[in-house]
Amino acid sequence: MDIASMATILSQSKIQQQASLSVMKIAMDTTKQQSFNLAELLEVNTKLMEQSVNPHIGGNLDLEI
Repeated sequence: MDIASMATILSQSKIQQQASLSVMKIAMDTTKQQSFNLAELLEVNTKLMEQSVNPHIGGNLDLEI
């Protein structure tokens, strides 16, 4: 194999590796956002379930001056 073809192959593999890394970063960012959204949904769902089980709690505020 001559030097020019080896350089071309090396360059192509480097570009392919960079593309794979970019796709992986996008996938990781998407997964992180989905995890954050799921945590928020679970928090809201927990509050709604608690409110449905104990609807009278937290509805009134007693104040004395």
